[in-house]
Amino acid sequence: MLKIGNLELPFSCMLAPLAGISDLPFRLLNRSFGCGFAFTEMISARALVYSNRNTLKMVAAHPEDTPLGAQLLSEDPEIIRRSMDILRGLKPSLIDLNAACPVSKVTKRGEGAGLLREPSKLRRVLKALVENSHVPVTVKIRSGWDEQSVNAKEIALYAREAGIHGLFIHGRTKVQGYRGGVDYDVIRQVKESLDIPVIASGDALSPGLIKKMFDETGCDGIVIARGALGNPWIFGETAEFLRSCTVLDRPDAGGIADTMLKHLNLCVQFSGEKAGTITFRKFFAWYIKGLTGSRPLKEKAFRAASEAEMRAVIEETRTMKRRMEGYEL
Repeated sequence: MLKIGNLELPFSCMLAPLAGISDLPFRLLNRSFGCGFAFTEMISARALVYSNRNTLKMVAAHPEDTPLGAQLLSEDPEIIRRSMDILRGLKPSLIDLNAACPVSKVTKRGEGAGLLREPSKLRRVLKALVENSHVPVTVKIRSGWDEQSVNAKEIALYAREAGIHGLFIHGRTKVQGYRGGVDYDVIRQVKESLDIPVIASGDALSPGLIKKMFDETGCDGIVIARGALGNPWIFGETAEFLRSCTVLDRPDAGGIADTMLKHLNLCVQFSGEKAGTITFRKFFAWYIKGLTGSRPLKEKAFRAASEAEMRAVIEETRTMKRRMEGYEL
């Protein structure tokens, strides 16, 4: 059980906000395989305030897509206040402020990981969020800007002063991006310094690595990002591995094909046939990773322009074999 404010979650692993990926079909697909809590894509609070059509689509609601977290991107307390009026009508279960995105065009505006350089400003933004939110508030940070300025513990304490209910931490610096090793020690130090839940992030790619994160950091929960790409089974597999140390069998090519068809159908229902098929292309590449002879089919999938064409390519994957079996624990 993971409790963040008044939000109670039965499972301590959740689906991360992934830009360009965590749309409604992706969330619903992962929920069907055991994901109990998911985030929307990262949302620009400014775009939300100005009713950007694409942004509003990113927070599309569905009765089966709950509890749901909304992650905001902003460095402006006033924009945060105004965005709360809009989010209230969308009824998220939790609101997270992104102070971790390492993308240069984001940090140059002082948003995302740019806030790691200004702890007092981050506290002001979070205070505005806490004071105007109707649901629990969290923040996602990184270990620091670079290896010379690892200040996650300081940042975490500033955030706690603002009244947040939980903290997400990615164990890499902004400069690292998604490269290099995860710093388990800094996550553990942050956990030991706070009296609220700490949810860890970074290389949650398999049940074994997720257990390692729990064991080495003492964190309360883990957010799964890249580990869920083409792999919705990770939630059920992780739950069983944490419970019994049992490694479940991976789905065969037929099981993967069935899941792809389900995902494709969700994409088409959500975005229409052409846009849904195009959206699914990138997911196809992730699903068939590790299968032998996948390159020709990947090329076919990226040329598929209709649901029927994509379905035909998916059906061809049923006879493929895995290069590797199971997870490297």
